[in-house]
Amino acid sequence: MSVFCIIPARGGSKGVPQKNIRSFLGRPLIEHSIAYARSADQVDRVFVSTDDDQIADISSRAGADIIVRPAELSGDTASTESAISHAIKEWQGANITPDIIVLLQATSPLRPEGSLDTALKHFVQEDFDSLLSISPTHRFFWQVKGREAEAMYDYMHRPRRQDMKESDKRFIENGSVYIFTTDHFKKTGNRLGGKIGYTIFPEDYSLEIDSLHDFKLLEELATKMKQ
Repeated sequence: MSVFCIIPARGGSKGVPQKNIRSFLGRPLIEHSIAYARSADQVDRVFVSTDDDQIADISSRAGADIIVRPAELSGDTASTESAISHAIKEWQGANITPDIIVLLQATSPLRPEGSLDTALKHFVQEDFDSLLSISPTHRFFWQVKGREAEAMYDYMHRPRRQDMKESDKRFIENGSVYIFTTDHFKKTGNRLGGKIGYTIFPEDYSLEIDSLHDFKLLEELATKMKQ
């Protein structure tokens, strides 16, 4: 089976200008995701989909192939799915369509070492249509209905963190890794669906970069994790 990785990276970013190539741990943010993909034995090629020449240049020098994304698919309202669909059309035009697609988001630069090969092996062995990375959270969830708050857990028997049972645990979609078959995406137009698998990343790997504060926070976290 052929496996391609795609990393969408628009040039425009209102929150943090040029976020995808801003320095993180001494190198452009997007390089961390490219390096992660290239370190996986099962990934055949790594592509960056971008509308930005600077991102393209940095990504190319880091070892990624470039998919030039048109302006109409690069605005603030453009979806990640539209970038995936465009990439598939480009691959089909070049007769190199993969069986499996890995989607990485550049805003999640911290990932467990070797975790992509582990996830891909699990994906293939279990014959999933799609798979996502999730992380455990020990927070208690609520939902609001009008002016009232409704607990999503039994607050009369609030468990301590260390006493939580497996059935009590909740997980969040950490936005780091998605895997899906090309056939699945062509049928649904979505990265998720069908028989959905998962790979669990520790809670420390659940944070994403959306602001300047996040850059500093994740750099400090990464430094502590290496100690």
